[in-house]
Amino acid sequence: MKRKALFERNGFVSKKKKEVFEVEDGESIDACLERIKAAGYSPIKRIEKPIFTEEKENGETIYKPVARKIVFEALLNE
Repeated sequence: MKRKALFERNGFVSKKKKEVFEVEDGESIDACLERIKAAGYSPIKRIEKPIFTEEKENGETIYKPVARKIVFEALLNE
């Protein structure tokens, strides 16, 4: 029997060492950090990704930022 199946059968569930958590719509950064902590992880990196819209003005394509997506990388607490 494979080791993973044996662990899962005995009630042990292995977690990934590194996980990515995204701040949801309407969720504060503090709430996301609490969710990370409750899952048993510690944040190590914060990444902000801009979200753009494409608009055409005078035949030219212009990209305007409309929002941002915040993502945390976290490591499993041992």
